[in-house]
Amino acid sequence: MRVLIIEDEVLAAERLEEMLYEIDPAIKVVAKIGSIAESVDWLKRNSTDLIFLDIQLSDGLSFTIFDEIKISTPIIFTTTYDQYAIKAFDLNSIAYLLKPISMKKLEESMHKFKSLKTAFAIDIAALSEMLGKRDGRYKERLLIQIGTNYKKVEVSEIAYFYATDAGIYVRTFGGASYPIDFPLEKVETMFDPEMFFRINRKLFISHKSIGHMVAYSRGRIKITLNPEIEDELDAIVSINKSGEFKKWMDK
Repeated sequence: MRVLIIEDEVLAAERLEEMLYEIDPAIKVVAKIGSIAESVDWLKRNSTDLIFLDIQLSDGLSFTIFDEIKISTPIIFTTTYDQYAIKAFDLNSIAYLLKPISMKKLEESMHKFKSLKTAFAIDIAALSEMLGKRDGRYKERLLIQIGTNYKKVEVSEIAYFYATDAGIYVRTFGGASYPIDFPLEKVETMFDPEMFFRINRKLFISHKSIGHMVAYSRGRIKITLNPEIEDELDAIVSINKSGEFKKWMDK
């Protein structure tokens, strides 16, 4: 299940992501966005199964997003106040959660979403993926600017993407690394999920880059990547990604 979180408080967005993973490790948070303008831009170019939408964002009330773009995706609204409940249910809302969000209320909301999804017999994730592939959503190459020069990198050349304190980089099978301007959350939406997987917060890898794999502590999996990753980064599949990773690998 692909989930978009629109929330301008970074800690609140991260906490919600953690809670969702606790409820269902198969959930993939495809992006965390903090403003109306960025949300409109993202939704014009991407799709998701479910949206968690904070009503009061840094640049205004999130209801204005609906004035800019038509949204058919189910929405769970989150807010500190309850005066917007009636307006929320005039839109695509299936739940209205007051902050601080409790695990119980979040679980109830997710159960309601899944029940509605089952009732209409629609595999939203599969449908989104199918439509995405049909309209050419996944990138085939990257154009990277290096100073005054440009470098073309084909998807087949990409071993993995990684995050450091200095920024986000793409690493090729030839061992070259190039900086890119996108956060990993956006990179995840740009490339075919059949080929690439986000194993933890800092690594988004191609299955072709995977060498040796060993069982690691707390149910995790440690991977040897080709080319090898820098010493300060660990190619370890996080706890909440391990189950999904095994399914992804066992095709």
